[in-house]
Amino acid sequence: MPIEHYLTDDQDPKTAEKILGKLRDMLTSGEAVTYLAIQKKPALTLIPDCIAVTNKRIVFCMPENLGLTTSYKTFTWAEIKEVSFKEEFFGSKFMAIPQRGENIAIDFIPKVQARKLYQFCNEQLEKLKTFPRSEEKISAFENENLGDDYASYIEVVEQKITASNEPQTVETEDELTQKLHKLKSLYEKQLISQDEYENKKAEILNRL
Repeated sequence: MPIEHYLTDDQDPKTAEKILGKLRDMLTSGEAVTYLAIQKKPALTLIPDCIAVTNKRIVFCMPENLGLTTSYKTFTWAEIKEVSFKEEFFGSKFMAIPQRGENIAIDFIPKVQARKLYQFCNEQLEKLKTFPRSEEKISAFENENLGDDYASYIEVVEQKITASNEPQTVETEDELTQKLHKLKSLYEKQLISQDEYENKKAEILNRL
């Protein structure tokens, strides 16, 4: 990760080299640093705060314990509601407003760097609006399929109900028809009287 690319707006080379070296181990697959802003206080600062912008997130790097440790606060672009900056007498105060939680700000960012930082951040936020997160696409896709699946489920259930009812209806009708044919055969062979035939016939027809 050559640091020359990140020294276009008077960033401190030594600080940039240290921060970029640490960020190298934090980057995920396909992630790249697009801009680096470095704090510049009027008084001498051992290790200044920094703000790094990647194509996936924004990283606030804040050294602690005289530079022996560093606190990193990272937000994916989906977690950022908006960014803003305010130009002051010495540099600018840059602020990120997350969707949830407290705002985070670093002051004494050189004015040119703050403007560039604001520009790069908003470019990433605009890309997020243009190309929604993959999980949102998946969620929308699942919701669409849910409707299709539900309709298919209803159709299958209706078919099952119809299928289960039809055999019973057909079976009942066949059975009654057979009884009627048998009854008529008995009457034609004069094995039963006409009254018996009519009464039995009426009884069978009432079952339909």
